[in-house]
Amino acid sequence: MTLEACVANNTPDLNDRSLQLLKTLVERYISDGQPVGSRLLSKDSTLNLSPATIRNVMADLEDLGLVHSPHTSAGRIPTSSGYRLFVDSLLTIKPLDNQELSRLHQNLSTKDNDNQMIGVASRLLAEITQMAGIVTIPKRELTCLRHIEFLPLSHQRVLVIFVTNEQEVHNKVIYSEKNLSASELQQAGAYLNSIYCGQSLDAVRSAVLKDLQEDQVRMNQAMLDAIKMAQLAFESNDNKDDYVLTGETNLMGFSELSSRNHLKQIFDAFTQKQDIIHLLDQSMKADGVQIFIGEESGYQVFEQCSLVTSSYSVNNEVVGVLGVIGPTRMAYEKIIPFVDVTAKLLGAALNPKTTTP
Repeated sequence: MTLEACVANNTPDLNDRSLQLLKTLVERYISDGQPVGSRLLSKDSTLNLSPATIRNVMADLEDLGLVHSPHTSAGRIPTSSGYRLFVDSLLTIKPLDNQELSRLHQNLSTKDNDNQMIGVASRLLAEITQMAGIVTIPKRELTCLRHIEFLPLSHQRVLVIFVTNEQEVHNKVIYSEKNLSASELQQAGAYLNSIYCGQSLDAVRSAVLKDLQEDQVRMNQAMLDAIKMAQLAFESNDNKDDYVLTGETNLMGFSELSSRNHLKQIFDAFTQKQDIIHLLDQSMKADGVQIFIGEESGYQVFEQCSLVTSSYSVNNEVVGVLGVIGPTRMAYEKIIPFVDVTAKLLGAALNPKTTTP
């Protein structure tokens, strides 16, 4: 959900006193990780209310489903709804400090290999937040082929060198069905460049499969060899190219996520990918920072987690999503701007026609 959409939703009709107490409770719980009692709130709050009055307000907040008591005699902690109200209406965003901003600029300002840049972004998200950082690989349909060539190696191996998006150089070793000379490989590259240059990798892959199925009768042997090598060069590796995840072991440091069974379920979800990919795909379709708090994700395994994401763009087109996964008890005022700025810097770094701001 975007922050704008959440603010537009109906929220409980609370007076300023109740909102201030909820804000104080959430901030204290995020900071300490312990249930917050009324006596502690009376010391933190600037409202000069007695513990008894605060208990009454807390009871009202609990009736509204904004806080709950984990134990009968314990203080209270926020629910997902309480966090949502806090994020939408009570949160004061803190801009990145100069050291964090400088670190992002230094690491995400070079024109380097796309995959290396994705890895750097994921690592920075994890290291600075001490949570799990995730970055999706740019969508293949937006990756265009600019040039391809083949170089002979030993034992019928061929080195494929291809350039995408005017700057990305990729290398891949394939195995040819037969020995091809350097001149034959040069001819194959020239043929492929003449018909596929400027098309997306997905379009190239689809066209290659279609040509192999339908047009072999009309091809001479050289053309057929070229098409078969293109098939090997661009065969799908989608199962490996979903996202880069870094710092998942950081989640072991949070008590609410640290049970062995719960961690296993979370790590299994990261490995199986479909649940997290679904959430990231939702973020791809919306503008701005997206926040899934607890059960808002729709997946039981993430009911004690929050996912803060932002899409990143290249040439004014959204190509991927990055974000931070951690406990619902996260410092939203810092995480939200950090994710937002990282997405903008990554998009600029991946864009060959702009410079990093």
